[in-house]
Amino acid sequence: MEGEMYYPSYTLEREMSNFIKVWISVVVCLCYCYFSAKFVPKGMPRLFSIVPIVSLFLALPLKLHSLHLGGTTAFAIAWLSNFKLLLLGFGKGPLSDPSLSLPHFIAIACFPIIRIQQQNPPPNSPSNQEKSLDQDDGHNSQTPPPNGHNIGENRPYNPRITQKAGHTSVWNYAVNGVLVALFLRVYQYSDHIHPKGMLVIYCIQIYLTLKIILGTAAAVARAVLGLELEPQFDKPYLSTSPQNFWGKRWNLVASRSLRSTVYEPALCISARVIRRKWASLPAVMCTFVVSALMHEIVFYYLGRSQPTWEITWFFLLHGACVVVEIWIKKLVMGRWGLPRLISTPMTLGFVMVTGYWLFFPQLLRCKADARAFEEYAFLGGFVKDVVAGVEDLQFLFTA
Repeated sequence: MEGEMYYPSYTLEREMSNFIKVWISVVVCLCYCYFSAKFVPKGMPRLFSIVPIVSLFLALPLKLHSLHLGGTTAFAIAWLSNFKLLLLGFGKGPLSDPSLSLPHFIAIACFPIIRIQQQNPPPNSPSNQEKSLDQDDGHNSQTPPPNGHNIGENRPYNPRITQKAGHTSVWNYAVNGVLVALFLRVYQYSDHIHPKGMLVIYCIQIYLTLKIILGTAAAVARAVLGLELEPQFDKPYLSTSPQNFWGKRWNLVASRSLRSTVYEPALCISARVIRRKWASLPAVMCTFVVSALMHEIVFYYLGRSQPTWEITWFFLLHGACVVVEIWIKKLVMGRWGLPRLISTPMTLGFVMVTGYWLFFPQLLRCKADARAFEEYAFLGGFVKDVVAGVEDLQFLFTA
C-alpha cells in the first residue's frame, strides 16, 4: 500500500523544505526589483533588468511537486508576479506606485491585492472616495460594471475602482471545507458513479477548493499586512453567457491580470488596423491565447508530462465563442437577448461539457484527485501528530 502513495513522508518533508527555499528566493528577487525600479528608468532598460527575474520565476515552481504547494506557487509567481513585473518594466501596474513600502511591494507582487487598508481615513481621502465608487459600480446589480471590468468592452479599466468583496463568514468556509472532504471521499467510489455525475463533482470541488485557498490567503493578508485581496469569483453559477462567465464571474484575478498585460495592448494595436468598433474582437482572442498558454504551463508544473494541448483547445474554443458573442451584441445593439432562465443553464452546460471534454482529462491525467486526497491525508496525520505531541507535553508537566 505504501508503494502506491504519491508523497511518502520523507518526500513531504523535502517538499516543505523546497517550498521554504523557493519563497525565500522569491522575496530576495522581489527586493531586487523593488530597489532597481527606483534607479533604472522605465522602458527597455528596466525591462531588461527584470527579465532574469521573470525567467527565474518560471523555473522556481519546478522545484515543487505537490498539488497544493506547487500549484498555488506556480500561479502566484509564474503568472501573477511575472505579469505584474512586466508591467513594472514599463512603469505601469500596481507595482509602479512609488509610495509602496517594501513589504507591501512584495505582497502585491505575489498576491491578488486589491487595496491597502487605512485606519480611520479622512472623509475626503482617496480610500473613502474609492469605497464610494466601489459601492456604486453596479457589480452586484444586473447591469455591467463601469470601467471596462468585462473583457471585450472598449472602456478603459482602472484597477483601483473595483468591487470590495464582503468578507465571507467563517461558517461559510467551514461548510466549504466539509463539502470538499465529502467529495474527496466520494472519489473512492468513482467507478460506481456515472461520468456526468463525476463531472458535476469535479466542477464543484475545484470551485470550493479555490475559494478556501484564496479565502485563507485573504484572511492572512488582511490580518498581517492590512491588505485586501481581490475577489476570485462572483457567483459563477449565475453566469448568463461565456463573456459574462470569463469576464465578470470566474477567476477574476486572472481576468484582471490578462486585461492589463494582454487585452489592452492588443486592443491598442488592433484599433490601428481595423475600426475601433471591432478592435476588441482580435484583442479578446489574443487574451484567450495567452491564457491558454499560461494554463498549459501551470498544468506542466502539476503533471510534468508533455502537453496534449487539450487545455489550449479549450480556451481557444471559449475565446471564439466570446468573440462571436461580442460580435452579435454589437450587431443587435442590445435590442435582443435570451432570458436568464434560458441563458444561465445554457452557459453552465456549455462550460461543464467542454470542460469535461477538454479540461478535466488533463487534471485526471496528472491524478489531481488522488494526489489531493493524499495531501489532505498527510495534513490530517500531521495535525494528529501535533495534537498528540501537545497532549504528551501537558501530561509531562502535570505529572
